[in-house]
Order: sequence, then C-alpha cells, then structure tokens
Amino acid sequence: MSTLIVALDLPSPDAALALVGRLGDDVDFYKIGSPLFTLAGPPIVHALRKRGKRVFLDLKYHDIPNTVAAAVRAATDLGVELLTVHAGGGIAMMQEAVAAAGDDGPRLVGVTVLTSFTASDVEQVWAKPVTSVHDEVVRLARLAAAAGLHGVVSSPLEVEYLKRHHGREFLVVTPGIRPAGHALGDQNRVATPSEAARAGADYLVVGRPVTAAPDPAAVVAGNRAELQTGLATA
Repeated sequence: MSTLIVALDLPSPDAALALVGRLGDDVDFYKIGSPLFTLAGPPIVHALRKRGKRVFLDLKYHDIPNTVAAAVRAATDLGVELLTVHAGGGIAMMQEAVAAAGDDGPRLVGVTVLTSFTASDVEQVWAKPVTSVHDEVVRLARLAAAAGLHGVVSSPLEVEYLKRHHGREFLVVTPGIRPAGHALGDQNRVATPSEAARAGADYLVVGRPVTAAPDPAAVVAGNRAELQTGLATA
C-alpha cells in the first residue's frame, strides 16, 4: 500500500505549521528537508509529533562513518520514522548508520540518484561514461541492501525493478511525483501518483504541487484519488 508524504518545503516554520493545520487529518506524514530543518531545527520535529504526525527527516547524511552515526543517533532521539543517508557514502558509512539506529530507531533509506539528475549530470559529477541512470540507481541500491538499509530513495521509474530484485519488504521512497498537468520544475525523472503506485512505491513524496497550490487540500485529495486508481490497476 502506497503512502502519501507531503514535503514541507516552505520558507518558515510558521508557514509549514499553517499548512499542516490547513490539511488537518487529510495528511499524517510529512517530510522535513534541509531548508526547513536549518531554519527551525529539532523544534519543528517536536511540533509535528505533538500534533500526532509522522516525520520523514530528509537530511541526506553523507560524511565519515563516525559523524553519520552520531547524526543518526540524534535523529533517533527525535523520534522520526524515516531518515535518509546517501548510498554514495559507501558500505561502511551505511553500516554505521544502521548500527546507530538500532532496532527501535528510524527506518533508514539510501538516496541513490537525485530525481533532478540526468545521465549527463551523473557523468559530470562522477567523471565516467553513464549510459543509463537506471543502472546507477540499481548499483547504489545493491550497496544499500548489502549494508542493511531498509530501502532506498529513487525516482518512480526504477521502482518496479527494485521491488522485483530486492523484494516487497525493501522500501522504495519516490520523490519526483507530479500529478497530471503540474509543472516539472527542476525534476527530470518523474511519474504521476497512479504510475508510482502501480510500480509498487511504498512512499510517494509530493512537495510543490501541494505547497504552491491555492487549495492544497484539493491537490492532496486529487493525489489520493490518483494513488487509489494506480493501486486498483496494479
């Protein structure tokens, strides 16, 4: 069953909490990324949890193993449910993150290739020929699975393959969700909610289509309807 997560990519904690209040019981899972966390810090997590909301802390840790482990322990103390590390940080870093989270900590997902990246972007950053972004996602997902992570973050385009090769329990979180008719922005590898749900995505992250909408609740309702359509035809 796919779950909708709304990304609180807003310019202030007040704006973020105002949106949470406006959406009410329609949304119970929110993503806090680096802009909002940099502005508001742990109190924004506490504020969401006080309202009974689930939190995906998307800080994409990528550092030496000891530093990442310390960050994961801090996030565990905040009570977040999902947490990101970069799969490109390597096996040792990811293993330390898993150990730091322990059995009662957040589920850890490894960021593979950002959904804004094309093959030429990957070639530029990693200085090697890349014929397929898909293959790079698959390679990094394999590292994440070997390190013991709960799953990965990928575009919706890779979900079906990842589920088929790593099993249903391997979580796949998909940003780059764009309902039909919405602008792509800086995203390149995208899909609609129904397409991502059909592919088997566990979590669908939707940001600007909701946060920039005149009627965010209507967009959430539309996303849920699309998601249900995808599940019904899966």
